[in-house]
Amino acid sequence: MTRLQQIGHHGQSVWLDFISRKTIHDGTLQKFIDDGVVGMTSNPAIFEKAMSAVDYDEEIAELALQGKSAMEIYEQLAVEDVRSASVLLEPVYKASSGQDGYVSLEVSPLLARDTAGTTKDAHRYWNWLERPNVMIKIPATIEGLPAITEAIASGININVTLLFSVARYEAVIDAYMTGIEQLIENGGDPSKVRSVASFFLSRIDTMVDPMAPAELQGKAALASAKRAYAAFQRLYTSERWRKLEVKGAHVQRLLWASTSTKNPAYPDLHYVEPLIGPLTVNTMPTETIEAFLDHGHASNKLNEGISAADDTLEAIEKSGVDLAKVAIDLENEGLKKFVDPFHTLEALLEKKRLAATKAGSLQSAVAVLAGGV
Repeated sequence: MTRLQQIGHHGQSVWLDFISRKTIHDGTLQKFIDDGVVGMTSNPAIFEKAMSAVDYDEEIAELALQGKSAMEIYEQLAVEDVRSASVLLEPVYKASSGQDGYVSLEVSPLLARDTAGTTKDAHRYWNWLERPNVMIKIPATIEGLPAITEAIASGININVTLLFSVARYEAVIDAYMTGIEQLIENGGDPSKVRSVASFFLSRIDTMVDPMAPAELQGKAALASAKRAYAAFQRLYTSERWRKLEVKGAHVQRLLWASTSTKNPAYPDLHYVEPLIGPLTVNTMPTETIEAFLDHGHASNKLNEGISAADDTLEAIEKSGVDLAKVAIDLENEGLKKFVDPFHTLEALLEKKRLAATKAGSLQSAVAVLAGGV
């Protein structure tokens, strides 16, 4: 049993926070699955990094010569990657009775403040993918909450992303439960719907640490995570939830995101080992997964220090840090970190599209792109 597989024995699933065509086709993803990875997540920044590689050039040339726009090329490539990865993870999906084996695809980050646009994109991607083991990512913005409810009510698997505060997380739980209630009212089967709520961690410490006293640095994210887990335990044992659970509904699991260590002074598993516990997911980039495989220790520590987490966050607030403002700033920053690479990727694909179109033939276009654009 690998160290990652040991995490599973404590009720937590490990997902890979990365996707690329090379990883899917050269055996890297399958190796991670063999080691204990049971799902994948993606985002615009990940696709920007992946699609900059030459692996995509031939298909970019083909699509360009078909008259596709840069955005149409991006979506075609992204959907193909997510679908291919979901095929590799399908055995996990079946073996886990639908709990794991998912690959996530995010709606356009340009729609984060657009409820109707987000809802439309969620349906479009879901219908395009036509795979039961995919999740559509919707940001947990105020505008995203109604879209989450509508998508869940429509039977779409949703990965709620960009969570930075417990208050917003509780709003996400309400949006999820409301969606399940509407699904049931409309005669749908809630047992077929799965969802996760992605709570971002390292970015919290990155913003809080410069404002906090030394003894409280590196503690805001873990304390926030434990407070969120306390909310999870409370709301998913409520009478409201019990009424949904008896009809087959599944809890929306908490997912720890942004779990690579940004501060070199912190251990490389700072956002992994303390947060292992039941009904959770940790989505890790490749380097964090490799670190855990090398020297990680799996034990159920998530319930430890939950009461102390409130004291820690209170102390941080008393030191002069406005955590509510931090959450708002982090949401805006997080959206920018997705929008900027999205624009960069669109510009790159447009440049390659124009070069391929000018080349005229597929063979010439591939040669041009291979030479660098």
